[in-house]
Amino acid sequence: MASSPPPPPKLPIPGRRNILITSALPYVNNVPHLGNIIGCVLSADVFARYCRLRGYNAIYICGTDEYGTATETKAMEEKCTPKEICDKYHAIHSEVYKWFNIKFDKFGRTSSPEQTEVCHAIFHKLMENNWLTENTMQQLYCDTCQRFLADRLVEGTCPNKVCNAAARGDQCETCSTLLNPTELIDPKCKVCKNTPRVRDTDHLFLELPLLKDKLVNYINETSVAGMWSQNAIQATNAWLKEGLKPRCITRDLKWGVPVPHEKYKDKVFYVWFDAPIGYVSITASYTPDWEKWWKNPDNVELFQFMGKDNVPFHTIMFPSTLLGTGEKWTMMKTISVTEYLNYEAGKFSKSKGIGVFGNDAKDTNIPPEVWRYYLLMNRPEASDTLFTWADLQAKLNSELLNNLGNFINRVLSFVAKPAGGGYDSIVPDAPNAESHPLTKAYSEKTSKWVEQYLDAMEKVKLKQGLKCAMAISSDGNAYLQESQFWKLYKEDSAACAIVMKTSLGLVYLLACLLEPFMPSFSEEVLRQLNLSPEENLSFSEEKGEIPKAKSPWDFVPAGHKIGKPAPLFKELKDEGVALHREKYAGSQAERSSKAAADAEASKVANQLKGTKLSDGGPKKEQKKQSGGSKSKTAEADINVAKLDIRVGLIRKAEKHPDADSLYVEEIDVGEDTPRTVVSGLVKFIPLEEMQNRKVCVLCNLKPVAMRGIKSHAMVLAASNEDHTKVELVEPPESAAVGERVTFAGYSGEPEASLSGKSKTWEKLAVELHSNGELVACYKDVPFTTSAGVCKVKTIANGEIR
Repeated sequence: MASSPPPPPKLPIPGRRNILITSALPYVNNVPHLGNIIGCVLSADVFARYCRLRGYNAIYICGTDEYGTATETKAMEEKCTPKEICDKYHAIHSEVYKWFNIKFDKFGRTSSPEQTEVCHAIFHKLMENNWLTENTMQQLYCDTCQRFLADRLVEGTCPNKVCNAAARGDQCETCSTLLNPTELIDPKCKVCKNTPRVRDTDHLFLELPLLKDKLVNYINETSVAGMWSQNAIQATNAWLKEGLKPRCITRDLKWGVPVPHEKYKDKVFYVWFDAPIGYVSITASYTPDWEKWWKNPDNVELFQFMGKDNVPFHTIMFPSTLLGTGEKWTMMKTISVTEYLNYEAGKFSKSKGIGVFGNDAKDTNIPPEVWRYYLLMNRPEASDTLFTWADLQAKLNSELLNNLGNFINRVLSFVAKPAGGGYDSIVPDAPNAESHPLTKAYSEKTSKWVEQYLDAMEKVKLKQGLKCAMAISSDGNAYLQESQFWKLYKEDSAACAIVMKTSLGLVYLLACLLEPFMPSFSEEVLRQLNLSPEENLSFSEEKGEIPKAKSPWDFVPAGHKIGKPAPLFKELKDEGVALHREKYAGSQAERSSKAAADAEASKVANQLKGTKLSDGGPKKEQKKQSGGSKSKTAEADINVAKLDIRVGLIRKAEKHPDADSLYVEEIDVGEDTPRTVVSGLVKFIPLEEMQNRKVCVLCNLKPVAMRGIKSHAMVLAASNEDHTKVELVEPPESAAVGERVTFAGYSGEPEASLSGKSKTWEKLAVELHSNGELVACYKDVPFTTSAGVCKVKTIANGEIR
């Protein structure tokens, strides 16, 4: 069955409230973390859903910011093209936001033909109006890489005397100071780590000082009328107070919107200039009539959502760009800015991989509505807030499960009970409900909460709006308890009917008010009420739904049959919290290293059991004993015999390009060419200690690919019992490369014995011998070469891996 075509693009409607909503375009160089999600896309989604709920004509535009240095840098790291990076991470972002139930009208990309077209049009207008100037600037040039270094390709120390933290060439993440790379102390090229030199290069600049009067007039009028958040006003005033300077709009890069100017045809627009234009170009990819949204200030209100580090680009740079064109643009009316959401003991960081990321949230099996609720209740609106697993547990168990879920389930379960104990799922009639004193009192409280909810949401105080809705649930529980409905059912059926019909109305009201925050929750509640979300999720004045908050018993009609009640939330237990806290500690790189090391250890353990060893030649049919099967003792002997351990010399060792925990070695084992071997030793042995040293190499393991590189052998290393210390097993210095390592008195052939020792295959071990040497053993029989035994330095009674 063919899927239905998408709805036609929405356009502004005369006489209606038309709202254009954007959130800061997430950069496409990594998976978004929870701080990114609450800071832009989730907050904007809540407001967009609220607008739709109210019946406003609203569209929500977002997309991935794809041009610039960060993309080029990520492409270098992943050894692919910038286009491939953008395709990969755009898909990842889309999937994460889909799981979080983010409902865009258009989620686009800045690497589009529309982006180039709109950027060029704006550029030409700025040129015509003489707001652009040419100037020579000094830029860092790397002689090793033979290129000018864009801001993000330079790393050094922040020049701010009160900060002095490590910083990139465009901005210090610690103090939020915007920088030029030449201002950094001790700058280094991010690619080769060498010190770049300063070199002259010509660029185009937007003359912000000449646009200041137009800009200040806009800010003064709009910040009041649009009720800008206080942090946005403070950040903007700080920029103005410091004094506006001409701002470079071009860069010496290849990945970006090309500059349509003969002299600058080999340059691209600086990402700060073209990224905000992405809002316009993505709308242009949504509808060819995009100007009806973006050049219609009398009929369209623009609301923009972002984190605090993005404020200057939206209140200074982007407005100046639009004002400079001389055209009648829809300028931002309201800006909603969040502070930072911190993680446990530190900051979320996309560049450092610290925190819980979008794909991590999905892997926890905690539902998206719980994540949305927690992030929004913890939204850093006025100051930084802190994510902790214990707080998530408390909010889920106390607020969602015991408050909201408990109220709804009590009401629906009682109504669903068979006649004699409930209402057989049929909504009872409740005439004269307004004359019931308790119901009237709680209905008046509900009406006030709804008024406060609407006021908060109109002012984009999302956290306050959520708290107002949850207060209705708390009052609902108190209303049920105070009414003692279970007694009323037998003692005063009319009063009980009023309480239950009113409570059903509150359940419906909560489904509506909480839909912007937890859409999947609201859909499930309406399903349990047996009401269609498409027809019933509305709270508009036009349909007369707001006045009904004063008489909630009118929301669900008498005689309506509800659906089957079911629990809405599941408890998060202490062991679950401990598991998540441990799993998501450290950085993504550290987690990846740990996972790779664990996987490698498991793989090696399986290999050493003899399950994946090869003879190096054609397989021969095993001879069976008269009983029809091999004895365990015989099988153990053959496993030991198959171990082809040789003396090897590491000719070259380097870190694996795609795995932080792995080395890649080229090892001479006496063959025509060295073998490539991958080892999980990065955390234990420094790279310099891996060079030009002799090792013991297990040569007849089946080759296995490890993060894209096939390993053709295994270096033997020794660890202590708790695996906190690891060392290489070393043959004697005078042992010949390629010589086979044997057990003392054991030739290595299948027919050989272990000189009377136990033949049970248990483990290779490290033991302290009577002469004080720590040697590699099979049981207590040493590994030997013609030059002597194979040793380790300090580990006693450990295990060879």
